[in-house]
Amino acid sequence: MRGGGRHLDEDDVRVRARGGSRPRTRKRPKHEDARSAMVTAVDRGRYRCLVDGREVTAMKARELGRGSIVVGDRVALVGDVSGTPDTLARVVRVEGRTSVLRRTADDTDPVERVIVANADQLVVVCSLADPGPQPRLIDRCLVAAYDAGLDPLLCLTKSDLARPGGLLDDYASLGLRHVVTEHEGDLSDLEALLTDRASVLVGSSGVGKSTLVNRLVPEAERAVGHVNPVTGRGRHTSTSAVALPYRGGWIIDTPGVRSFGLAHIDPDDVVAGFPDLEEAVAECPPGCPHTGEAEGCALDLWAAGGRLSEQRVASLRRLLASRTGEEGA
Repeated sequence: MRGGGRHLDEDDVRVRARGGSRPRTRKRPKHEDARSAMVTAVDRGRYRCLVDGREVTAMKARELGRGSIVVGDRVALVGDVSGTPDTLARVVRVEGRTSVLRRTADDTDPVERVIVANADQLVVVCSLADPGPQPRLIDRCLVAAYDAGLDPLLCLTKSDLARPGGLLDDYASLGLRHVVTEHEGDLSDLEALLTDRASVLVGSSGVGKSTLVNRLVPEAERAVGHVNPVTGRGRHTSTSAVALPYRGGWIIDTPGVRSFGLAHIDPDDVVAGFPDLEEAVAECPPGCPHTGEAEGCALDLWAAGGRLSEQRVASLRRLLASRTGEEGA
């Protein structure tokens, strides 16, 4: 977390050493003959990696300690990398990451969880109906994308059930890239934006994310669920992230989320995730908390004058308030 001490992440969970563990040494082998690979899936301590186009199952070498390995990581493997059944390689090195997408369980949870590494595009999948749009989740994902240095893309599904006009109007001032799809409709616009990119797809359950992935990569065979007609919530069908090769890049499908905590992001960076409010924020007095009760907050003046979207201002304030547990977002 920027400013004020080191943030915590999933590697900070203490693990009690088992009896009989051998003492570790500072001197580690160089593994100069290790093979380069990409982690495409993680399942109970086993890592599915792609090596020269073939799938290899690996485990983490003891020398790596508690450091996490996630989908998208570039790693080095030793051992049996043939990919034949019942063989097991070892991950002996995790290469430097170009980007890390993280989230927390909620806005007050100090432990952040790495979702994927080395992506360059975050595709926020949102349905226009069944279930309806979730602008609060969209805003959270946009903040996370900007913080991670990923290019955001809004993908609106089920346009055969509802039109996107009002929702797109709310984000018009951002110049946010977007695509609109419908069931069994043409996907050429989306395909073009995914080509040669490492794209991670994020969205709540039931929005049609897995259906999209199956249409784009038919051999993926991602499980597809249904929306509860009473609660409007979808069932979690994808239980873990998986990276799929696609047109010179990758599609990384992730499990459906019901929340996207931002506790790991500094409040100033949360504000920076609302670039359409930037000019107004610049006119706020020093140290302005940007709350509705803040004296002289320029957000109120600009919204009252019709220069800002009241919905966007309200969304920012909900996010800032939820960090202190004052209000859900």
